[in-house]
Amino acid sequence: MLQQSNAIMAGGSDVAEPASLSCASCGKPAHLQCPKCVQLKLPREAAAFCTQDCFKASWNSHKSVHLKAKSSEAGLGTPEEEGWLYCLRKGQARTAKLPYFDWTGALRPYPISSKRIVPAHIGLPDWASDGIPKAEPNSDLQRVVEIKTADQIERMRETCRIAREVLDAAARVIRPGITTDEIDRVVHEATIAAGIE
Repeated sequence: MLQQSNAIMAGGSDVAEPASLSCASCGKPAHLQCPKCVQLKLPREAAAFCTQDCFKASWNSHKSVHLKAKSSEAGLGTPEEEGWLYCLRKGQARTAKLPYFDWTGALRPYPISSKRIVPAHIGLPDWASDGIPKAEPNSDLQRVVEIKTADQIERMRETCRIAREVLDAAARVIRPGITTDEIDRVVHEATIAAGIE
């Protein structure tokens, strides 16, 4: 449950600044703060929320802030400080140690960089945190063909144009020896630069 207190919102002082914070999830004025962030003395900006529902909706991504803070306290460092890591559990975990496997040849997994940050103004799909879609499997669109409006068709054309530009950016960097992680970085940056929302 979130805490509501002017003293907490002001970082423990008696100065009240609730209007200066915006919700980390939706950007509306925030009046609540994550109690775990308060306990860990984390910056208020990433821990402020407008409602309990907003907090619950962003919990899967927000809890990573706590894990990073705990690993910093324990001297483990953040993924950025640790450098490249190996992927485990279908992308849901990372480790600096080469995972065990009964290798049959010389080919080994290549370590990957830390998870790329998506700006807050870009909406994330429901599968962004764990890779599992929630709404799509139960959608009526699985059984019914949707007739698109003229506006939807125009938006699809614009999306396809941007996707083509991003694929062209990826194609320009492909050469012998380049890693897929480097191509992923180029695609990520090109998509962000295109202003996808």
